[in-house]
Parts: sequence; C-alpha cells; structure tokens
Amino acid sequence: MAKKQIFDINAYAKTARQAVSEGAVLLRNEGRVLPLAAGAKVALFGRIQYDYYKSGTGSGGLVNTSYVVGIREAMEQGGFQLNEKVHAAYQSWLKDHPFNKGEGWGREPWSQEEMPLDEALVKEAAKESETAVIIIGRSAGEDHDSSASEGSYLLTGLEEQMMDVVCRNFEKTVVLLNVGNIIDMKWVEKYQPSAVLYVWQGGQEGGNGVLDILNGTVSPSGRLADTIAMDIEDYPSTKNFGSETENIYAEDIYVGYRYFETFAKDKVVFPFGFGLSYTDFELQAQASDENGDVTLQVKVSNIGKMPGKEAVLAFVEAPQGKLGKPSRMLAGFAKTKELSPGEEEQLTIFVPQAAFASYDDSGITGHKSCYVLEAGDYRFYIGEDVRSAKLAGTVQIPELKVVEELEEVMAPVKPFQRMKPTSFDGTITLSYEDAPQRTMDPMQRRKERLPKEAPYKGNQGYQLADVADGKVSMEDFLAQLSEEELACLTRGEGMNSPKAAPGTGGAFGGVTEALREYGIPIGCCTDGPSGIRLDCGNLAFSLPNGACLASTFNEALCEELFQWTGMELRKNEVDCLLGPGMNIHRNPLNGRNFEYFSEDPFVSGKTAAAILRGMQTYDVTGTIKHFAANNQESNRFTVNGVISERALREIYLKGFEIAVKEGDASAVMTTYGPINGIWTASNYDLVTTVLRGEWGFEGIVMSDWWAMGNDEGSAGDRSNAAQMVRAQNDLYMVTQDSLTNTNHDNILEWLSDGKLTRAELVRCAGNICRWLLAKPAFLRMQGKMTELDRQLQDYVMPEMGMEDGRFYVVGESGEIPPQEVALGDGDITWMTLQFQHAGEYQIRLTLRSVLDLDMAQLPLSIFKDGKLVEMVNLRGGERDWLTKTIRLGTAQEGNSHIKIFCRQSGLAIKEFVIEKI
Repeated sequence: MAKKQIFDINAYAKTARQAVSEGAVLLRNEGRVLPLAAGAKVALFGRIQYDYYKSGTGSGGLVNTSYVVGIREAMEQGGFQLNEKVHAAYQSWLKDHPFNKGEGWGREPWSQEEMPLDEALVKEAAKESETAVIIIGRSAGEDHDSSASEGSYLLTGLEEQMMDVVCRNFEKTVVLLNVGNIIDMKWVEKYQPSAVLYVWQGGQEGGNGVLDILNGTVSPSGRLADTIAMDIEDYPSTKNFGSETENIYAEDIYVGYRYFETFAKDKVVFPFGFGLSYTDFELQAQASDENGDVTLQVKVSNIGKMPGKEAVLAFVEAPQGKLGKPSRMLAGFAKTKELSPGEEEQLTIFVPQAAFASYDDSGITGHKSCYVLEAGDYRFYIGEDVRSAKLAGTVQIPELKVVEELEEVMAPVKPFQRMKPTSFDGTITLSYEDAPQRTMDPMQRRKERLPKEAPYKGNQGYQLADVADGKVSMEDFLAQLSEEELACLTRGEGMNSPKAAPGTGGAFGGVTEALREYGIPIGCCTDGPSGIRLDCGNLAFSLPNGACLASTFNEALCEELFQWTGMELRKNEVDCLLGPGMNIHRNPLNGRNFEYFSEDPFVSGKTAAAILRGMQTYDVTGTIKHFAANNQESNRFTVNGVISERALREIYLKGFEIAVKEGDASAVMTTYGPINGIWTASNYDLVTTVLRGEWGFEGIVMSDWWAMGNDEGSAGDRSNAAQMVRAQNDLYMVTQDSLTNTNHDNILEWLSDGKLTRAELVRCAGNICRWLLAKPAFLRMQGKMTELDRQLQDYVMPEMGMEDGRFYVVGESGEIPPQEVALGDGDITWMTLQFQHAGEYQIRLTLRSVLDLDMAQLPLSIFKDGKLVEMVNLRGGERDWLTKTIRLGTAQEGNSHIKIFCRQSGLAIKEFVIEKI
C-alpha cells in the first residue's frame, strides 16, 4: 500500500469503522431478523447503550479520544426510531445509578449494575416497537482476570431477567455483545433470541461499525477466533488457571479447537471460525503439492441475494503417528473482496510444510528437538469454520521427514503429565504421558557462546552519526563508552519521562547527558494496542480491540488501519507502540484477552505481522508482547508456567515467530513472570537462543515495566538487571533516573565480580543504538524534519469542545477550591480564568496519593488555551502532601481556558493556588 501523505482523521475513522463491522461475528439470525429495515421501530434495552465499552482496562485501553460513538448514538443518527418510553425509564434510573469507575488502577468492575425491567414497560414497548435490541457489556483488563461468576463470564441475575422478559414479549430480539472476550453463551438456548452478534469493543468508531451491520450496509463477515464451549469447566486449561504460584499446562498443545475437535466435539456451542452472513457462498477447492508444500485453490461464489465478503479457512489433519496430533490445525486463511450476488473470486492459500510440521521434544521419532512430518496422509480441509470445513485434498508423506533441526530450549524442570491422543481403530481417546524434562543447562550454553571481548578505549570523539555515515563501525563507537555509560544505556526511564514526548510510557537511549554527547538520541515508547496512550491528556485515536481485529480474518485491513496509527505515532514523536499484544487465549478468563487475538497462534501471528507492516510504513514500529506465555493476569509477577517445550514451540512462541519473520518485528517485550522457573526477562534461551539465534531477530528486547529477573533457583528480583543483560534483554523498563540508578540494579556489581562481561553489555548497547539509528528519534536529534513531519506538526487532533467551566477571577492571586477539581479516572475539569493583570503566572499545587498501590502512576495534566503546560506525576506510594509549582507562562488581561486532566483516580488535592510571579 502506498504511503498516505496527509493525516486525515475522517479516513482514519472510516478504516476503523470498517474493521469494527468486519470483526463483528453473527452467531444467530433466526428468520433473518437482521438486517433491520430502514427506519425500523426499535426498543433498546441494557444500560450499556449509555456506557459503551470502547476497550478494556489497563495500559491497553487508556486512550484519550475526541469522541466515542456508542451503539445508541449510532442508531439514533442512522434513522432508527428508538422507543422513547424505554429511554425515559433508563434515564430516570441512571440518575441514581451512575457508571462505576472503581478506585485506582484496574479496579473498575467488569460489568455495571443493570436496571430491573418492569414487565408492563416491556409489554407496552412490544406494542409500539417491532424489534427489541438488548446490549450486554463487559470489561476486563490488566492485572485482574475475569472470573466464572455473575457479572464477569456469566450473566447477572438482572441480565437474565432482562433476557427473559424481553424475549418473551418481543417476537424479534437482537442481542449485541459489547465485550472484549467471549463470555458464557448457555443463555442463547435458554431464551432463544432471534439474533446474537458479538460486536466486541470497537474503539471510538464502535457504534458506527455496529450500525453498518444492523442496517445491512455491511454483511457480517467476522469469524470466531476462539471456540465457545458450553461451560467454562469444559476448557481443559480451567483446572490449571488462576493459581497464585504455579500453572501446569497439562493440556499441552491441545488449546481451544485443537482440544475440542480432537477430544470433546460435543462440548462446543460455536466452533472456531464460526460466523454467519446475510448472503450465501459456495466454495470449490482443490489441493496440489510440490515437495511437501501445499497450494489450495479456492473458488468462492456469492450465491445469495446480498453483497458480502467471505473468509475462507484452511485446516490440516495430520496422521497421529508417534507424537500424537490435533484432529485439526489451522494452516491458512484468506478473505475475498466484497462480492456481488453471482460474482466469484479465486483465492490461493499457500501452506508450506513447516506450517504443519510437529515438534518432537522427547525423541520418540528418533529426531529430538526437531520439527518433523511423520509418515502418512495429511488431509487438507477448506471451509468457513473448523467444524464445517470439507476435504479439499490429501498429501501423502511416504516416510518421516525432518523439516528443521533445532536444540532443546526452555524445557520444564518439574515432572508433570500432559495430554496425548491415543488412536485405536480410528477412534481417538484422551490419555496422558510424562512431559520430557530438561537435559541441557541454558547458562552453560550462554558461557559457550559469549560474545568476543569488547575492550574500553576511551572517548575517541566519535558520534553515532558517524556510524550512520559509515565513517566508523558500531564496535569502535561503543568502545568509547565507559561501563557506567553502557549500564545507563540499558536503563529506560519513565513513566511520563520529561525527556520524551509528553505523557508517554518511557524514554530510552540517550537518557543521560553523557550519552547524548555521543549523539545517542532519546527513543520514545508508549502504550498500547488499542490506540496511543498519552497520560498528559493529549488526544489520540481509539482503535477496535485485538479480539475484534482477529475476527476480521483480514490482514490487508489490519495493515491499512495501522498505517494510520503509524502516522499518528510519527506525529506524536513516538518511535515505538507497546503493542500488539499477542498472547494466546489459553483460557477465556484471562483479563487481557481483549487486547490479544486468538486461541490460535497462526491467527495471532498473521494479524500481528499485518499490524507491524502498517506501522512500519512510517518508520515507526510496534512492540510484540508479552514474550511469552502471559496467559494469566492475576499474580502475573510471580506465577510460574510449567509448560512443555513442544507446547511452547507450537503454541505459545509460534505467533511471535510469524510476527518476526513475516512482520519484520524489531521490538519485543518480555513478560513479568517465569516459565519453568526462569523469569522471561532473564531467560537466555528465550531471548538469545530462540528469538535472535533461530529466528534471526535483530532488534531490541525490553522488559515489561518494573519487571523482575532471576538466577535459576532464586526468586525474581527487580534489581537483577545483570541477568537480563546476559540474556540479551537490552532494556530494563523502567527506572526513575538512569544515572543515579534509582532501581539499584546489579549491573556494575556483576561487571566488577566477572559474572557479567563488558562484551555482553556492549552487545545490548549495540542492539539499542542500531535500533535508534533506524527510527525517527535519530532524525529528531539531528534536527532533520521531513515534509511528512512538517505536515503532521501542523495537524491538531480535534477536541470535543473547549468548555468555559467554572469562572474564577485572578488578581495577584486566586485560589481554586480543591473539591472543584475532578479526580476520577479520565476526568476533565474545565475552568475559565479572568486575569486582572498581564504578567507571568504559576500554579501552586499541594497533592498526594490516597492509594495503597506503591507502583501506580498518577498523572495530572494542566492545559492552558489548548496547549499542555505541564504534567505532574505522582506514584501511588507518595502518600505525604507534596507541593508542586507549575509555570503557567504569560497571561494577558482577559480570559484563558484551563483544562485539568486526571488520567488515573487515586489523587487528593489540598491546595490549588494561581499566583502572579
């Protein structure tokens, strides 16, 4: 796709709107109640019609946006006649039942209180309106998982009452699920609504995208990227999910549909890939192979009466052999353009043999630590979902074939049993086997592969620009840096570092004066997958969530959407978005599933690769995270994942591998917790052996914010950055001040003791400097503004509207009552100051934290006449009163508009004084 030359918020919104509509998954449409007729009379039920969830919570959802179109607003603007009596009843009830934001980081409840429905109101609405639309909403997010309880995975009693009374009284009922992840669906059979549609969390254009499905502008083409089972207990991971200390991955590679299609077909309500359309398609497919690689030709014909797109999925059934295999495995997918009735399109899906090879971590095939194709018939299926896919062809592998020879990495050190199929007379039953244990010491491997010596030569006057110009090698440039300077280079600073763009997540690279004297620029990164998080209150575009994007099965659309995001990053002087998040939906209760993609690594990898390609159009990038196996949010800093090497390679690392090889990923973030006893930020085999060695990754690796590292056998420790450097986790994110080593890391101590070599430290420094050379950070430091940068600098994201707010007269000084400043999550306080005298003014602000979460970030931003003046940032542990002075700058006689933006609840203000200086 060609680069776009001008930032166009309307074109951005149009692309996001399309992503919402293509990601919506229609699960039921009895009597073709959808689409609704133009101008239809509709009764809207559910309080989420007034409180649309644009995203989940935490770092992946904190986007300050200029507008959010909810479903109700979109339907009103779309010409539907919404029942006013039902609306009035909700409006009256909401006065005493406001939206509950919770207190502090990630403390928002996952659902909101629902209004009890009076049956008389519903009966009257059924006489006046043709169709009832019920909206169910759920949130979830970082640091807290969902639960198998009412108001989270399950419907609440009042939501059940709403379903019951509405479905009994209306002939036509449509249920819209404004959720980040799949929820329990037993209620569909119980209440029999006419239509059910997952509309996910669609960002600021969410309601408009839903409207396009409801009115038939767009025919649904989204497909489930997860299996919906009858009960949460039916997911094999549930019994080993939620522990405070250790999760055993006993299901091994049998995650999602791999488990259900192999062992428990009868437990599925809606299979992986399921999704209905307003039209009908016919698929004709044939398979051919060349040296084991398979090409599937699929003719897709629209045989229905409406235009629409069709997603085509390709699955492979491998012979059980000695290893045991899932009955189905996704091997490819493609999506048509919009086809008119009678129109057809030829799709080609190429499946290299590496895509359906299996990893032998035990040596049972005679080829330990290798990807192999066992002898037998490999059957390829084409269809709309895993259950309905039809046989397209068979490829025979006459004898075992080694596809790739690797080495043992990250194998478990604790004995446990894992699932394995047993096949007898064509029948597959569930059995268990002992998971292979580790036989190789990764730290011995590290000692054998130490980088060559990198002696210190002192300052030679070289600049990083000399490396860019080819005047000096990177090795000679880094030989100038002292051990302390090298250590400083591995310490990122933040959050909301004043050295980077306002309100961003971290600064790294030239974070000290000495490093900048070498010409090392300051790189900037910030959250997150659902849009750019700017804690200062600056506005950004809120994107559809990861589950929605994966459900589009449209790589080109995801790439186009993130081209706009790449331009927006470039405008905000952010080099690196902290996303996409791409961990596996191992269990529906993971709180962060909303920003991840799928239970399938192929979908996750392909979607992430497309997103990366989009951003890279503008020389910025994303950080694929969380590497790896971040499948639980509760106790995420410490809970140990006990996982076989085969499951890691085939499931939990595979998507990352695709993103690196096909998306040219150049930034990776490790997780908080350990895998098989070793914290990922300090895991040599994960970061060096696999990521850099096997996959050829050449970018930067950063820790998650305030993560821990460890020596095997010891607990995780935030100060153990030396072990992270040895693993080639280049950046510790974050410390408050790199030069004074406020995190008290052990890098210089280990260098002195010989446990860490200068060469290892130089290796990380080289990774960081090479990355910075290729990013806009280097151009910024050089003062080289491109024509694109000039255009973007002039563009201002539209504000919802500057309000006058409360009016205050300021003479020599003026005091604002502290209670007039709203301090909830995302609250904005507007005020107008009438200055009696021209001059320089400042704000004297006394405030503190009232939270019990020491690491929480509590930013408060002050804007004057639309421009950010300063951002005050407290930590949760700063519970004593602090006085901050904020320079407002020059004011003329007359009025100025002040905006105070509170990003996160948890602050208290004692004094707010404006004074002339």
